[in-house]
Amino acid sequence: MCRRPGLLLSISVLCISALIVTFGVVDVELESGSHFGLGLPAQVPLLFATIFAALVGALYLKRSWQDLEKGMAGAIQVSIQAIVILILVGCLVGSWIQSGVVATMIYYGLEVMSPRYFYLATLIISVVVALATGCCWTTSSTVGVALIGISAGLGLPLPITAGFVISGAYFGDKISPLSDTTNLAPAVAGSELFDHVRAMIWTTVPTLLITAVIAFMMGDSAQGSDGGRIALIQSMMRAEFNISLWAFIPPMIILVMAALKIPAIPGIVAGIVGSLVLSLVRGSTPFETMNVLFSGYVPEHLGKFAEAATPEAITTITGSFNQAFTSSALTVTPEIFSKVGGLLTQLFTRGGMTSMLETVCLIVVALSLGGIMEVCGFLDVILDALMRHVKTVTGMIGSVLASAFMANVFLSEQYLSIIVPGRMFKRAFDERKWQNGKKLAPVMLSRSLEDSGTMTSVLVPWNTCGVYVSSVLGVATLDYLPYCFMNWLNPIVALIMTSLGLAIIWKNDEESESENVLIPEGAIAE
Repeated sequence: MCRRPGLLLSISVLCISALIVTFGVVDVELESGSHFGLGLPAQVPLLFATIFAALVGALYLKRSWQDLEKGMAGAIQVSIQAIVILILVGCLVGSWIQSGVVATMIYYGLEVMSPRYFYLATLIISVVVALATGCCWTTSSTVGVALIGISAGLGLPLPITAGFVISGAYFGDKISPLSDTTNLAPAVAGSELFDHVRAMIWTTVPTLLITAVIAFMMGDSAQGSDGGRIALIQSMMRAEFNISLWAFIPPMIILVMAALKIPAIPGIVAGIVGSLVLSLVRGSTPFETMNVLFSGYVPEHLGKFAEAATPEAITTITGSFNQAFTSSALTVTPEIFSKVGGLLTQLFTRGGMTSMLETVCLIVVALSLGGIMEVCGFLDVILDALMRHVKTVTGMIGSVLASAFMANVFLSEQYLSIIVPGRMFKRAFDERKWQNGKKLAPVMLSRSLEDSGTMTSVLVPWNTCGVYVSSVLGVATLDYLPYCFMNWLNPIVALIMTSLGLAIIWKNDEESESENVLIPEGAIAE
């Protein structure tokens, strides 16, 4: 006879699992010189947390292995579409880089750089790169590092620059259909990818506009210029890629198909086909064009730029690129030339199906943990206790936002801040009817998971995102935290808009369950 867990046991299992994951992924050096945590990839401690939860379910709650296995399989089944999309996104990124789409977007993004509007330009450039790549980590570790270097040269506070880099990177990561979290959140919540992106625009774009105004107002302190470094970045990209406005066609294909409400997978495939045709037209061989879908893109010339350590080597290398390098680009020192080459090599060496395997593995293991917690009833018990105190839509959304933030704090992993609260609240969103007789649409859950789970992960010093970004930018998490306006304002804006009855999306019972209708007024259930 299976037992139902009590609230104390459910909270204990969740907290112990969180401790296992936290201790496994963090690696904090203490003042004494000793270390706290093992610094392992998140998949390993997640596996042990899954084993712990399964043992409690089997030994204490008397759940059969068949039940536990069914719970894991059911949870993983939810992510199958997201996994397929992630694999296609890997193909898309590789093909977009090879065809020059990503380089063109970055190239024209750099055109907005102006010393007087440095912080605003930093925000915009980070947004453009993250939208193009779908990855906040890559944006932070490449263009972000370059912007930090420019900031140091201008004598500007590095934490402020880091804050705007992170704000832009996480906006792009959150909105881009190429992002893994943007695909994961709707998969967990049961919504569609492009419906999810459209829903996020209501809370994310206003927050970006607020952040842009702040960046503009703070820009008066940014004086001087580093035109040589910017010109060098553009010159190196011209040497490696064919930069032209034609490269905007593949992104436009995806945007048009999204506007037409065509499902994500056909839309992404169309974007891949568009970039493959562009590569072939520009002279790539069929083998090169197709192989990049699996292995990703490896730059042909950028690595040589990174190895150039003397003026003579730079002259030799740049002389063969037919005016790609402007005179202003060659005014930098060999050290900067080599460093920029290395940064661009890191930025453009990515994509392909293989680049998504680690993320797919993490999703499968994390969902296995969530499935066991769900089938054992731990999440239901906690949710039932929480929902007894939730009387309004604002309370529901606030609970999701708070739970996602707490998951970032206690589970130390961005993916878990989406998966665990998503699995907890999905049943409540599916079953709870409000005063108007309607249910909240699944995109309200997926949007809220990203408004808090995605955005606040980088603000926690021991979260994997906080550890990574602080290390690559060279700025402590608590130093840049106040200036990550996009990240900490987004959940606040989402909660305020909900409390005002704005941008609340209801499930339309008169149509199919996949259809959502926006009701901007009278949305709060009292």
